[in-house]
Amino acid sequence: MAARICSSVLRFVILLTIIANPSSFFGLASASSDDFSIVGFDWDLFHQDYSPPAPPPPPPHPPSVSCEDDLGGIGSVDTTCQIVSDLNLTRDVYIEGKGNFYILPRRSVNCFIAGCEITINVTGNFSLGENATIVAGTFELAAHNATFGNWSLVNTTGLAGDPPPQTSGTPQGIDGAGGGHGGRGACCLTDKEKLPEDVWGGDAYSWSSLQTPWSYGSKGGTTSKEVDYGGGGGGRIKLEIGNFLEMNSSLLADGGDGDPRGGGGSGGSIFIKARKMVGSGRVSACGGNGFAGGGGGRVSVDVFSRHDDPKIFVHGGSSSGCQQNSGAAGTFFDAVPRSLIINNHNMTTDTDTLLLEFPNQPLMTNIYIRNHAKAAVPLLWSRVQVQGQISLLCNGVLSFGLAHYSLSEFELLAEELLMSESVIKVYGALRMSVKMFLMWNSTMLIDGGGDANVETSLLEASNLIVLRESSVIHSDANLGVHGQGLLNLSGPGDCIEAQRLVLSLFYSIHVGPGSVLRGPLENAKTDAVTPRLNCDIQHCPFELLHPPEDCNVNSSLSFTLQICRVEDILVEGVVEGSIVHFHRARTIAVQSLGTISASGMGCIGGVGKGMVLSSGIGSGGGHGGKGGEGCYNGSYIEGGIVYGNSDLPCELGSGSGNESVAGSTAGGGIIVMGSMEHPLTSLSVEGSVVSDGESYGENKVNSTVDGSGGGSGGTILVFLHALDVTESGSLSSAGGHGSPNSGGGGGGRIHFHWSDIPTGMYTSQ
Repeated sequence: MAARICSSVLRFVILLTIIANPSSFFGLASASSDDFSIVGFDWDLFHQDYSPPAPPPPPPHPPSVSCEDDLGGIGSVDTTCQIVSDLNLTRDVYIEGKGNFYILPRRSVNCFIAGCEITINVTGNFSLGENATIVAGTFELAAHNATFGNWSLVNTTGLAGDPPPQTSGTPQGIDGAGGGHGGRGACCLTDKEKLPEDVWGGDAYSWSSLQTPWSYGSKGGTTSKEVDYGGGGGGRIKLEIGNFLEMNSSLLADGGDGDPRGGGGSGGSIFIKARKMVGSGRVSACGGNGFAGGGGGRVSVDVFSRHDDPKIFVHGGSSSGCQQNSGAAGTFFDAVPRSLIINNHNMTTDTDTLLLEFPNQPLMTNIYIRNHAKAAVPLLWSRVQVQGQISLLCNGVLSFGLAHYSLSEFELLAEELLMSESVIKVYGALRMSVKMFLMWNSTMLIDGGGDANVETSLLEASNLIVLRESSVIHSDANLGVHGQGLLNLSGPGDCIEAQRLVLSLFYSIHVGPGSVLRGPLENAKTDAVTPRLNCDIQHCPFELLHPPEDCNVNSSLSFTLQICRVEDILVEGVVEGSIVHFHRARTIAVQSLGTISASGMGCIGGVGKGMVLSSGIGSGGGHGGKGGEGCYNGSYIEGGIVYGNSDLPCELGSGSGNESVAGSTAGGGIIVMGSMEHPLTSLSVEGSVVSDGESYGENKVNSTVDGSGGGSGGTILVFLHALDVTESGSLSSAGGHGSPNSGGGGGGRIHFHWSDIPTGMYTSQ
């Protein structure tokens, strides 16, 4: 029925159309097939590049005011206009002329209305005399030359008009949070279920225009529904000078301070363009102070020749309600070198400055994050790419992704990455490609979140990687570190660690005294990527004897720490892992303080696992030798069995047998140096190469077992041409000690494929 009704309605509409315009119907009926052909269609339309429509032109300026009649000055704007007395305005003013415009010393031109605009556009020169003042919401100047005298002032602090539409710079609610703009505003609300960086006030905006900023700052929040205690946003200042700018004044677009019960306003915008600039003035677009500080604004300077450096500030405002959490820093863009500077001037904060989409052409040259500034790249699958340097100094922080949501992969590309007393956090995976990576008392933390899609990070530095002064690279997932030059862990506290770690393609690796290479982690989180150990197989995994040549991070392989295609390896610190593999290395030198260790990093269970009785005694794990028996008060328990291939061993040691109980012991891991196809040229040992089983109580975990046997020794397998072991050097695959009345672990296996041993000793108990 419904179909018949729709059909009838359609026929009726067609009939009305024919009656109203019969020619259109009969013309259609008589049309030739060419009228519907695509042959004659104008295909050029599809071959033209698409250009988005141009933005609408700015509204026209109002007519210019006159010098004498409207401004009370002397002269004309088409010759020379001088402001000789104080001027208080109550509306926007547009001044245009072909001459000069001078504001004499100690004179003031003021418009105290929020958003009030003073625009001066002259083809001649502009001068703001000594101690002269301009106050407005917006000050815009275009002139051929400009001079801002000593102690003069252009002030738009707290006088912002409306921020751009569809932005959230003004915080909602009654938390008294700070306003946002270049950086987020602070929020002093305490939420125990969230991290400090998960809570902020007004949000950032106008990232896309940071090179030519022209947005007002935003108002701070309040703590009252009845009274607005928030500080006003910072205003706007634009100087476009055709030739020479002398700047000895203060240009202020700071956010206004809030009442003690309100947040500070965010900083506004300052844009300076000139051919040449001298002077040592002050340029400031800082956040206002308040119960929570406002975020900094945005400043851009495009000056070809800058002989003096004015002091430029874009830091966040201080927070009286949470003194360690000021507003986030704003942005300062230096246009000629194309450098982005984020500097919070040592004001501590938990609040972020957002870095959004980076330009592809032309690329930025440098990014500097310094003095407690905290920058974040929140967009998933983002790339941060610059032509020059990324530098984090003096407690700078750079974060990729969102805490709790390790779902994405990020890219970082630069010539140099320099870190000094700073932190990089990655929530997800990182692909880094630089020529030089230097760390001084700094940390890189990579949180893979247990997501298989982002479980592998790759750090590539083609020339040099240096860690100094307790610097740490830490990943709870898979990590590959690649280069073509030197990797240097200089001294105590320097560490590279991951659940699975691959270091490859370097010419040389130096593990300095007190430094550590580790894979897997000592105390990994429950959601960390966990390497799978083949504890229940007796045969050797193929890749241990015939490793792949590509040196890629491959989670299907059994290595937990691999050093691949590195010419020379000098160990003065610690290299430790469950399965440590050196592939296509030329020389390995273990100095007197150095250790290569897989001790206690094998299996808690395993083929030769011991046993634990309810009476509280246990037996040791077996491997190359049988595990020790446990005997006490008439109870007896057999030790773990002997297993593996004595001719070519590569098995994990076995533990005390109870994997579910804290305090159980583990066997030794596996250390393989070289391969059948690519043996070492030489191995020199002055320190120790150990794969001992774990002894009872060694792991310092509160044991729930009264007695546990020791773990068995693991495997040390070396393919080499020459071995030099000094009197202080040792290679050991001993079993661990058991608890009183429990058995010790059996010895492991040490095997050499060698052609010459000048001196040496090794022990296997």
